[in-house]
Amino acid sequence: MLSHVTVGVKDVEQARRFYGPILKALGLKPRFADAHWAGWQPSLGDRPLFIVTRPFDGEEATVGNGQMIALMADKRATVDQCYALALQLGGTDAGQPDVRPHYHPNYYGAYFRDPDGNKLCVCCHLPE
Repeated sequence: MLSHVTVGVKDVEQARRFYGPILKALGLKPRFADAHWAGWQPSLGDRPLFIVTRPFDGEEATVGNGQMIALMADKRATVDQCYALALQLGGTDAGQPDVRPHYHPNYYGAYFRDPDGNKLCVCCHLPE
C-alpha cells in the first residue's frame, strides 16, 4: 500500500544516527544516504522506503501536529528494544511500551519523538 514515508529533519546525519539502529531492529537496511537525505528498505524487497530528508523547499523542517508514523514490529520485545534505543539516541518519551486494549486486545505499542520532534510509534499487533 505504501511506496515510502518521508520525515523532514534539520540534520540528516543526526537523523541517520537516531533512525539507523531503530530501523535495523525492525529489519530494515540502508538503501541510500548522502548529505541531503537517507533511506532504508525492508531486508526482503525494496518497498516501502523510510526516508529522512531536509525539506526540498529549503525551509526549516517543522513538526506536524497530529501526525505520527507507526512502524510495525514482529514481536513485543522489539517494541521495547526500539523504544529504549530511541531514548538512548536522543529521542523523548511520548508513551511507554504497553498493551493498549482500547485499540484492540493485542495492541502493544510505544511512542516517542525523534530529536526534531517528529512523533513515532513502534507497535506489535500479535499476542504475546
